[in-house]
Amino acid sequence: MGDLQIYNSLTRSKQVFRSIEPGKVGMYVCGMTIYDYCHMGHARMMMSFDVVYRWLKALGYDVTYVRNITDIDDKIIKRAGENNETMLNLTTRFTRCMHEDTQALGILPPDHEPKATEYIDEMLAIIEKLEKNGLAYQSEDGDVNFSVRDFKGYGKLSGKSLDDLRAGERVDINTGKRDPLDFVLWKSAKDSEPDEAKWDSKWGKGRPGWHIECSAMSSKLLGEHFDIHGGGFDLQFPHHENEIAQSEGASGKPFVNYWMHNGFVRVDNVKMSKSLGNFFTIRDVLKDYDAEVLRFFIIRTHYRSPLNYSDAHLNDAKGALTRLYTALNGVDAKVVDIDWNNPYAARFRDAMNDDFNTAEAVAVLFELAGEVNRTHSVETASLLKSLGGVLGLLDRDPEVFLKGDAGDGDTAWIEEQIQARLAAKKSKDYAEADRIRNALKEKGIELEDRPGGITEWRRA
Repeated sequence: MGDLQIYNSLTRSKQVFRSIEPGKVGMYVCGMTIYDYCHMGHARMMMSFDVVYRWLKALGYDVTYVRNITDIDDKIIKRAGENNETMLNLTTRFTRCMHEDTQALGILPPDHEPKATEYIDEMLAIIEKLEKNGLAYQSEDGDVNFSVRDFKGYGKLSGKSLDDLRAGERVDINTGKRDPLDFVLWKSAKDSEPDEAKWDSKWGKGRPGWHIECSAMSSKLLGEHFDIHGGGFDLQFPHHENEIAQSEGASGKPFVNYWMHNGFVRVDNVKMSKSLGNFFTIRDVLKDYDAEVLRFFIIRTHYRSPLNYSDAHLNDAKGALTRLYTALNGVDAKVVDIDWNNPYAARFRDAMNDDFNTAEAVAVLFELAGEVNRTHSVETASLLKSLGGVLGLLDRDPEVFLKGDAGDGDTAWIEEQIQARLAAKKSKDYAEADRIRNALKEKGIELEDRPGGITEWRRA
C-alpha cells in the first residue's frame, strides 16, 4: 500500500508514519465542550479525523480512536445557570444532539468517548506528580498552577519562545500566579458555583482546568506515549502546548509522536466563530442541504486548508455529488474488495497516503465517473462506489439520491407548520398541535420543544 505520510505540526513537516506498536494506532482527538449545538467548525474537525480514522483502518491498522467530551467548563456552568438547569441535564441533552449530528453526517463513533467528569481521579494524580516534580504549586487564591518556566522545551509545538510570549502577554488579574504565563491545573471552588462543579482534593474543593482533562483521558485510555493527537488549528496553542508540558512533566516520557491540526472554516474569508456571530449549526445547514452533500463539501477540501463556507459552495458540492451518483445510476455497482494495483485505485491510495489528500482522491472519483459514463462498466462503477465508500460517500441507491430533494425543497412549509403548531398551543388547542406534530412525523420530521417557546426540527 505504500508509506503513509502525515504532516506533523511538531516538526512542521511531512513524515513517514510509523506507529509505536506495529499494526496498531492510538489516536486522541479533542472533542466538544458540550453546552450548545455543534456548528460547522466542529463538523470540519470531526469529519477531518473521521477520514483519518477510516483511512488508517483501510490500511489495515487496528486503531483505538478516542474523542473526548468536555462536560465541566466555565461556559457549561454559565449556560446551565442561565437555563436554570443542572449541568448534567444540559450536557446530556447536547451530547444527544451531537450524536444526532454526527450520525447524520456519517461520522463513525470513536472507540472511546470519555467524559471529563469521569476522570477527576486521574487528573488529580497527574497534578500530584507535577507538584512532586516541582512543576506545580498552589497559589494564595487556592488555584494549583503549572510553572511554565520550570518545564524545558515549552513552546516546541507552537514555535513560540518564552521571550515572545512574555512580550505579548496581557496583564493577568490572577495575582496568585508566580508568572503570568503559568496556567491553571486545578481551580479552587467558588461559593457562587454549584455543588456539582466541585470535587474534593488535597488542595481543597475545586474542579480541573481545561488542559489537564485531555492529558488524563488520553493517558488513561492510550498510555502515556501514543501515536496521534489531533484537533482544530486553534487548539495548537495554548491547549496542546500545555498538554505536552503537563503530560511530559508528569511522566518524563515523550507524549505524542504525530500532532495533526485541521484548518478553519471561513465565512467571507473570516474565521467562523460564535464570538463573531458568523457561525452556522450543523442542524441548521441540514435543514437546507442533504447530509451527504455537506459531507462531500467538507471532504473535497484538504483537511489542513481553509474551508470557505457559503450557499454557493454548498450548491456546487450538491451538483458535483449529483454527477457522481448520475454516473452510478442504472449500473449495477456493488461494494467490492479494492484491487489497489488498479491504476485508479493506486492514484487514490497515493493521494490518501500523502497526508490524507482527499482533494486529489475525490478528483480520482470524477475520473472514474467519466469512465463509467463512457463504458457503463459494472466493474468500473463498482470501483467508484467502493472507493467512495472509503470516504463515507456513495453508499446510497443512486436513484434514491437523484429523486430526493436533497433536503431543501420543503423547508418553508415545515416552518409554516411549526408556526401553526405554536399558535395552536398558545390557544390551548392541543389536539391541533398534536395533529401537526404527527403530520410532520409522518414526513420524517421530528420536533424538539426548547425553553423560551423555541421549537427545533430535524429530519429523522
